[in-house]
Amino acid sequence: MLRNTALTLSLIALPSLAFATPEGWSPLLEPADLAAIMEADPSVHIVHVTGDFDAGHIPGAAYSPYANWRGGPNNPGALLDELDYELEAARIGIEADRPVVVVHSGANQTDMGAAARVYWTLKSLGVQDLALLNGGFAAWQEAQLPVSTDPVAITPSDFRAEWSDTWYISTDEVAEQVEAGTARLLDSRPEGFFEGMMWSIARPGTVRGAENLEFGDFFEGTRMVSPERAREIAEVQGLTDAPITVSFCNTGHWAALNWFALSELAGVENTRLYAESMAEYASRGHALDNEPSRIAFLWRSTVRWVEDLF
Repeated sequence: MLRNTALTLSLIALPSLAFATPEGWSPLLEPADLAAIMEADPSVHIVHVTGDFDAGHIPGAAYSPYANWRGGPNNPGALLDELDYELEAARIGIEADRPVVVVHSGANQTDMGAAARVYWTLKSLGVQDLALLNGGFAAWQEAQLPVSTDPVAITPSDFRAEWSDTWYISTDEVAEQVEAGTARLLDSRPEGFFEGMMWSIARPGTVRGAENLEFGDFFEGTRMVSPERAREIAEVQGLTDAPITVSFCNTGHWAALNWFALSELAGVENTRLYAESMAEYASRGHALDNEPSRIAFLWRSTVRWVEDLF
């Protein structure tokens, strides 16, 4: 009996029972590659974050609306309490050592920002193996891979978050970097936002000393570029040897795409996401570059108000 008990306990403790990184895994997976991985390794967990989940999803996937990972309307990019993240991750069956693929609907480039932001959050919470589906669910369908409309019963996990600031930078730290002039500050927004001609949730303008690297530069259509191409872009921009690279936008959504492209694909070390971005930085009263004069600001505000009427 003692020998049998010891054998049972040793089997329970076997390392092979833990989830392992699947063969062929990478941070950006094409639909055919993901399908092959799922066939070989059923432990891979799929999480849809945008789109009409009930109308169609990857078989066995869980649904976690993007809104569950975002702050409120005044500061959508703000971090939630760690417990809120932990509860949502546990609800959809996330485990730290279980491979997870985050899937967006594939509607457009901006839509992929939702998946990238959730990827960044899960990585910061301690999930080890993460990937995005390039092109999202639309690409999966275009590849004529299996689709389900059946309800999915997900078993909750006992996930425990271990938050790391390795890939995060706060508003105060951004201000310190601006003062020191040591960071590469990348405004991920379209040029009109960078130049102060457009704005949404904050004052027009950009962080002082920032340069513009539009998130769309890392796309070909609705698909993100290869790691090799992402590295080429980083090298052309002179980003590969920066002591710290900071990606920001309006609310940390587009910026998550640049962070993913640089950190996960191009391998640029010490790339940080400024999650709160301009929504918080501008509201704190920090001086900005490309900020229009008060008269120009009022004129543009009036024009926007008139345009919104029509």
